[in-house]
Amino acid sequence: MDKYIYVTVKRHSEIFNEPIRLNYSQTEQVNTIGEIKNNIARECLRLLEIEPPIYISTVGDMPASTGMGGSSSFTVGLLNALHAFRGERVTPGQLAEEACHIEMDILKEPIGKQDQYAAAFGGMNLFRFQPGGAVTVQPQRVRNGAVEHLFANLMMFWTSHQRPASSVLVEQKAKTSGNLDTLRQMRDYAFMLQEIFSEPVVDIERFGAALHSGWEMKRSLASRVSNDEINRNYDLAKQAGAEGGKLCGAGGGGFLMFAVKPERQESVRRALSHLTYVPIGYEVHGSRLLHPAQV
Repeated sequence: MDKYIYVTVKRHSEIFNEPIRLNYSQTEQVNTIGEIKNNIARECLRLLEIEPPIYISTVGDMPASTGMGGSSSFTVGLLNALHAFRGERVTPGQLAEEACHIEMDILKEPIGKQDQYAAAFGGMNLFRFQPGGAVTVQPQRVRNGAVEHLFANLMMFWTSHQRPASSVLVEQKAKTSGNLDTLRQMRDYAFMLQEIFSEPVVDIERFGAALHSGWEMKRSLASRVSNDEINRNYDLAKQAGAEGGKLCGAGGGGFLMFAVKPERQESVRRALSHLTYVPIGYEVHGSRLLHPAQV
């Protein structure tokens, strides 16, 4: 969707006292890469063997820890910028795998590969995560206007709650063996959605029903995926005319997204007037350079 994280990388001027400066939700001014508190920035610099002085700045359209893949988007975007800083152009697949290596192998985050690949490739794809770690990317060829039709029938609301994904995923991962049947059903819903998008016009009722079933299964995976407040808001949207929906990301907070036909959208907006409505659109591109580095 059309929400972004912007990462700027430049050679830091030697007239400053510190050789490394980072600006994100905090500001860091340090002398060595090992002193950097931002885990992702530190490990990206180490992986690509970037020598100070260096200046990294980032701003985002969405808050952190809200289930929108922001951490992985930051990792992919920073790696893309650092490669350009070194005078290199790399493929989306390389960016995604390097980001996975940093987040999963080095930082030991209890996550999967979907966010890194989504950020690197953009657009609409079917991802297949193979035994052994390989990922295949199958771009979806949808009919003219199908994606625009879909987004015209989507509504997203900010719950005002932030939470680190690890707080939910640790429990979910521990229960994987007991949830295998449910997880397989959730996997099969990806193929159902693929079928829905192969039609000339996206069937919003069928799409919403698939989202609803997927959400029902997802919130059974761990105790912190949902809570009374999230369930109450979800039910309000359904009662007001939403076909179905889900909480984006691991759960526990972030954004509620619903499939809602245009004639019911005002009713849903009134029902959730205590939440912030966030319009969303389609983004076909993955991570890209807005200005080539002058190396």
